[in-house]
Amino acid sequence: MAEPRGLLLPAYVVADESGSMAPYRQDLSSGLVSLCEALRAEPMVSAKLRLTVLGFSDDVQVRLEMADMRSATSLPEVGIRGLTDYGAVFDDLLHRIPRDVQRLRAEGYKVHRPVVFFLSDGQPTDGRAWQTPHGTLTDRARTSTAPNIIACGIGEAQAATMVEVATRQEFAFIAKSGTDVGQAVAEFFHALTTSLVASGSSLNASNPQLVVNRPDQFTMAIDEVR
Repeated sequence: MAEPRGLLLPAYVVADESGSMAPYRQDLSSGLVSLCEALRAEPMVSAKLRLTVLGFSDDVQVRLEMADMRSATSLPEVGIRGLTDYGAVFDDLLHRIPRDVQRLRAEGYKVHRPVVFFLSDGQPTDGRAWQTPHGTLTDRARTSTAPNIIACGIGEAQAATMVEVATRQEFAFIAKSGTDVGQAVAEFFHALTTSLVASGSSLNASNPQLVVNRPDQFTMAIDEVR
């Protein structure tokens, strides 16, 4: 049997592109550009990552797909539209992640459990319907490639919802009351970048681990649940 080509971490950035994010479109774009540029500046780390960027509203749009940032030539572009359909996100990931992991394994890689960084500024407009695909996606008994999900809420997003979205309570964050939304977006991407760099670096160690950094001006969502 051939030796594996290496160990990869598939990482998914899921950004809210619903209409309420229109005033912060440039902040989203700048955050994505800074993330990509930071990973390009860390080729040893980027070699261990495959980055996918998804924008969601009523549907899910692929902004960057399974990219090796050492060689990626395009940057993700944001498109604002529609409502905030959480179900569309988790249904997409439920099909996308197993397919991506299968592809990487077919290419000869070992694959670390995927990670999803989820950012939303509002409550789901599909009520509780999103919980069905989310439940299947995160149930490791039903989905062997179930990801770790880090959920960050800004604007009108509620702490209790972020706790439900995240796969662990300590993976759920909410922007502090009064925090400027544009600044919160910037802090999200900064924390995301440092988390990915640290996590990618750890894949070279004997005990790889997921590193999750809390964004500045955010608190753990569980602390605000009533």
